[in-house]
Amino acid sequence: MAFDENVKTEFKVVGTRVKRPDGIDKVTGRALYGADFNAPGMLVGRILRSPHAHARIVSIDTSEAEKLPGVKAIVTSADLADPEDDFFRDIRDNCLARDKVLYDGHAVAAVAATSRSAAKAAARAIKIEYEKLPHVTDVDEAMKPDAPVVQAGRSDESVPEGLSENVTSYFEFGHGDLDAGFAKADKIIERSFKTAATHQGYIEPHACLATMGSDGRGDLWCCTQGQYFVRTICSEVCGIEATQLRVTASEIGGGFGGKTTCFIEPVALALSKKSGRPVKIVMSREEVFRATGPTVSSSSDVKIGMTKDGRITAATAKLRYQGGAFPCGTVEFGAQSAFAAYDLEAVRSYGWNVLTNRPKEAAYRAPGAPMAIYAVESVVDELCQELGLDPLDVRLKNAARKGTLASYGPTFNDIGLVATLEAAQAHPHYAAPLGENQARGLSCGFWFNFGGNTCVSLNVNHDGTVGVVEGNPDIGGSRASISMMAAEELGIPYEKVRTVITDTNSLGYNDVTDGSRVTFAVGLATIEAARAAKREMCKRAAQIWGIDEEAVVWEDGAARPSGPNAGEHPPMSLADIAAVMDQTGGPIAGHHEVNADGAGVSFGVHLVDVEVDKETGSTKVLRYTVFQDAGKAVHPDYVEGQMQGGAVQGIGWALNEEYIYGEDGRLQNPGFLDYRVPVASDLPAIEPVILEIPNPGHPYGVRGVGETSIVPPLAAISNAVSRAAGVRMTELPMSPPRVLKALSGG
Repeated sequence: MAFDENVKTEFKVVGTRVKRPDGIDKVTGRALYGADFNAPGMLVGRILRSPHAHARIVSIDTSEAEKLPGVKAIVTSADLADPEDDFFRDIRDNCLARDKVLYDGHAVAAVAATSRSAAKAAARAIKIEYEKLPHVTDVDEAMKPDAPVVQAGRSDESVPEGLSENVTSYFEFGHGDLDAGFAKADKIIERSFKTAATHQGYIEPHACLATMGSDGRGDLWCCTQGQYFVRTICSEVCGIEATQLRVTASEIGGGFGGKTTCFIEPVALALSKKSGRPVKIVMSREEVFRATGPTVSSSSDVKIGMTKDGRITAATAKLRYQGGAFPCGTVEFGAQSAFAAYDLEAVRSYGWNVLTNRPKEAAYRAPGAPMAIYAVESVVDELCQELGLDPLDVRLKNAARKGTLASYGPTFNDIGLVATLEAAQAHPHYAAPLGENQARGLSCGFWFNFGGNTCVSLNVNHDGTVGVVEGNPDIGGSRASISMMAAEELGIPYEKVRTVITDTNSLGYNDVTDGSRVTFAVGLATIEAARAAKREMCKRAAQIWGIDEEAVVWEDGAARPSGPNAGEHPPMSLADIAAVMDQTGGPIAGHHEVNADGAGVSFGVHLVDVEVDKETGSTKVLRYTVFQDAGKAVHPDYVEGQMQGGAVQGIGWALNEEYIYGEDGRLQNPGFLDYRVPVASDLPAIEPVILEIPNPGHPYGVRGVGETSIVPPLAAISNAVSRAAGVRMTELPMSPPRVLKALSGG
């Protein structure tokens, strides 16, 4: 084709702030979330959960519960399939415990009844005999050789000999001569850090409605970040073919990575199959906290050497992450990202994943990165203090840039770290005066970004409008962004495009909405689908004009002759071509499927001012500015929202949020009254500053933005609090009691 398919740099629609397509439905209550779906004859599902942190299931007696009025089905792990793959077996055993309960809140049995009260009574009537076992909830304790074993035989071949059976995997990254590097340093600081597990804090709890017949054919409606992955999990765990299960994603009231797996969906399907009726399960807030994935908690040791002029000579990080009672791989991301912001000659990071008697972890935006970078950036800041150096100058001196050999292996292409640091340095915030007991903190942040499997269909309608069909739930504004890119490519107004998210039977496989992949990968596929449609429309115009296809170009939303030699023909707009498509060959559509790569890494820099009350230990956040490279901000409002949202969640993580377990291994704060997330009165206005360093891997230069913004806050706030308090903080959250303890030298 003659039309330009190179990277775009000039835009008419992309980069504007158009109205969001789901706004009216959401503010008027028309939008349907997971708990809003109902079906005739629907039953209420309820799950019975363990009161113990670790125990062997001796027996389960459901006989009394089955006799209660309104009870239609009871299921245990025996009603689920036996997948061959460890990954799916772990999900099965997390949905319903098989031989042991592994944490407080672990699901053991489930009932379906005609009413909520009947289901509740039936769950209480199930008699379970437990043999209590020793438990462990702390990552360092779990690594000791004599620690209680959460699951035996789960260590893979990467784990060095002599470690506890709770260590399931080990990772190591880096390059260079560490001894030589540390020998060059004028100052070496080594510190240990701890971070608590935190929850994603989404407003909407997990909910689903399942129907399944005795023939194994079913439908599932659920709030999820990936309906295709839910289908894969449920088909494996329930022992059915994937094609027999159709999964439809509802609107989603927050996910942040916490809705990328299954906790209740296979249970609802099993109950529906056994009862022969639709079954709906909605988790309570307490269940969400006790049994769905928080982040990992971590323990780490970081050692960094620096010269008097601020050059980092060598650096190491040892990271220990606990991901709950089932193996996880999160520490790999932490070990890879720990030093990604720096151009280092000698660097090494080590990571251990560890089992504990806690709920199975789930992603929380950039999984693993905030904890590692918190520890690294804290030591960098302390070195700057000790050597009397400007913390921003030091980061610029050591910053990774194009051509840098990353600490985790690859060589960086075009990246925006230096640009974000320079923007922060030039911003009025960096030079603003501070008062008594106030200080400023700074941190860099990094995330990989992903592409992955993506499939899009684009259909041209007779009236000149366009429908885009994609398979990724919209958790950050993707419907608007995808519509904007389709409109940009086709040269038509944004209002002429509508993007919908479809079910698993209507489009090819799409990976989960995570890893900041959707605007990049689905946008790329949408652009290619639009280009396929443009080629077809140029073909139709050529047919009408009686000229060769190669003599037609697509410009400004219309097919046009490529030059004087192609003849004199008035432009044919998309609407013109659509109106006569029945006479020129039938429907016009574009389709594209891809396993996208080239997502491009993302960097950000956060500045924060805090004030510490040394009498109470409380911290007030005074000012916050976020600088982040978006590649190309398709819809700036959404990009700014992602940057602000990540900062807010990071503020909560740094100052208040944590899972608190008692000596009995039970969660003590499973609700928003005791698990305190930031509210509006806790926060300043957060100023976002978008930078645009185009990603060469995308036709419009797009990079993902949703993950990076949660990485810098932990260290930025900790550095500010440490400077304001006059004592280096090494444990999160920095709650008032913890700050007071540090101030008193405890």
